[in-house]
Amino acid sequence: MFEPLGLKRLSDIVPGDETWFTFFIIPPKRLNHIWVDEQGDRPVVLCPGFQSRKRMFTVFFNYSGPLVVEILPRQTTMTATYYVQNVLSQVKSAINEQRPKVSTFRILILHDNAGPHKARATTQSLGELGIQILPHPAYSPDLAPCDFWLFLILKDRLAGRKFVRIQDLAKAVNSELRTIPEEDYQGMFRKWQIRLKRCIESHGEYFEGLKVSCTYH
Repeated sequence: MFEPLGLKRLSDIVPGDETWFTFFIIPPKRLNHIWVDEQGDRPVVLCPGFQSRKRMFTVFFNYSGPLVVEILPRQTTMTATYYVQNVLSQVKSAINEQRPKVSTFRILILHDNAGPHKARATTQSLGELGIQILPHPAYSPDLAPCDFWLFLILKDRLAGRKFVRIQDLAKAVNSELRTIPEEDYQGMFRKWQIRLKRCIESHGEYFEGLKVSCTYH
């Protein structure tokens, strides 16, 4: 589909997903490594608890960069109705603004198989807009751009920073999204293709040692 002579273009793909951002993100283990002598005490590293302050963010992006950042209100559950009315409506508006002559036709949404994503209300709404849903195999975060790339970058960049207000956390997330160069977004899609080919070559079997991560400075 996405080869040079294929019917689809990588620039038509719009990946998106939800993730939790805590108000204090613990740095990853690799950043906590230090040398300790035989008599030294190991440092104590706290882990976020189940009740740590956090908010759910939904992020959509495309070949050019971020499109939509939506924050789920407190004490609200992500449902198909909310997803359609508050998230996909913003995605549609962002695409129309970016591509006024093309509109939402030819757009390919890439999201996982979470309930709100595959609900009838969601598929009907996308169908009415002329948006096609790219199939995503279950239990395959290694093929989901948000999981294997974008969210890792954001949480690495925000690690060790403490936020008191949701406005500050949202500002930081938006700022980091926009500091990622456009060529890195484009490079991610090319590396996503490599992951898809690896999956096809292995006949869908799971494997280890896949090293096609995108570099981000």
